[in-house]
Amino acid sequence: MASASRCFTRALRTTAPTLRSTTTRSARFAIPQQTFRQQSRRGYASQPEQADTYEGNPSAMMWGAGALLVGAAGYGLYNYKPELFGKEAKAKGIFQPRFEDYQKVYDAVAKKLADEDDYDDGSYGPVLLRLAWHASGTYDAATGTGGSNGATMRFAPESDHGANAGLKAARDFLEPIKQQFPWITYSDLWILSGVAAVQEMQGPKIPFRPGRQDRDVSFCTPDGRLPDASKEQNHIRAIFGRMGFDDREMVALSGAHALGRCHSDRSGFDGPWTFSPTTLTNDYYKLLLDEKWAWKKWNGPKQFEDVKTKSLMMLPTDMALIKDKAFRAHVERYAKDNDAFFKEFSDAVLRLFELGVPFVAAEDQRWTFKSSFD
Repeated sequence: MASASRCFTRALRTTAPTLRSTTTRSARFAIPQQTFRQQSRRGYASQPEQADTYEGNPSAMMWGAGALLVGAAGYGLYNYKPELFGKEAKAKGIFQPRFEDYQKVYDAVAKKLADEDDYDDGSYGPVLLRLAWHASGTYDAATGTGGSNGATMRFAPESDHGANAGLKAARDFLEPIKQQFPWITYSDLWILSGVAAVQEMQGPKIPFRPGRQDRDVSFCTPDGRLPDASKEQNHIRAIFGRMGFDDREMVALSGAHALGRCHSDRSGFDGPWTFSPTTLTNDYYKLLLDEKWAWKKWNGPKQFEDVKTKSLMMLPTDMALIKDKAFRAHVERYAKDNDAFFKEFSDAVLRLFELGVPFVAAEDQRWTFKSSFD
């Protein structure tokens, strides 16, 4: 830009005589041009005759003007697209993420799930779903507190609640994604990763609606709002009922136990529920009904193991689903129809993930993300 200015200045200097000769003079100071030329020639007869006017250097003026235009265009392009010059792109107002931006976050989570297969049975998927579940399951309909709006598990004491043991692995897994996409809140990221986990483990589509905001430590929920696996049906109804779920939804949400496993150094319980703990199916319900279960003989808390292989486990809350008549009816229905399970599981998880969130976007503006299988 500075170079263009210097060229333009030189062009003006070159053309200055022309500009002066064509400037309008006051009539009373005008001298007949013919007389002036004759006197000038008599006084300087030894010099060659000069032209009446100096035409300047039009080529220099054209080059200067061209350089000025090129410089101005380059400067404008630098301001508009600084990244073309190796500079960081300038922010253009307030960033408003769109579906495509959230799909990129989903894709990053899915890629990381595929690349990092050194956790438990080969996938971080189950623990990501558990993180989203436990972030949402603290909701209390009576007081309107808790829920997925806040990501308050980032702070103690909520991060130290017994039900949240081991979830640091999921939060740490997602931290590089948060750094890659700093515009997304932890609250939305945790839920979106839960959606990705379900879909990448070949489960149903879970519609997603952004709008969760992160909150500080003062919004942490008290301990005891999440299920206690050592209890039975009355406890299940109390915990899920506090969130506003009915029996059908309680049984559908319990189907998440088709994924993952328990760890003796976290919950005290140990083992997987199914033979395919990284793929979501209705096998959880089938195994509850078809296998014979007995108390496991060990030094840990009371849990069941399958009599045949002794490699699977069920919790007291799981067995309560087939002991209770109302619950059992839904277990039997899901065991027979995987499509029905997927449909009602998706609906229940969608509702769980939105508990306590003051959305701006309407319900018909939810998004469904493409999975790596699409």
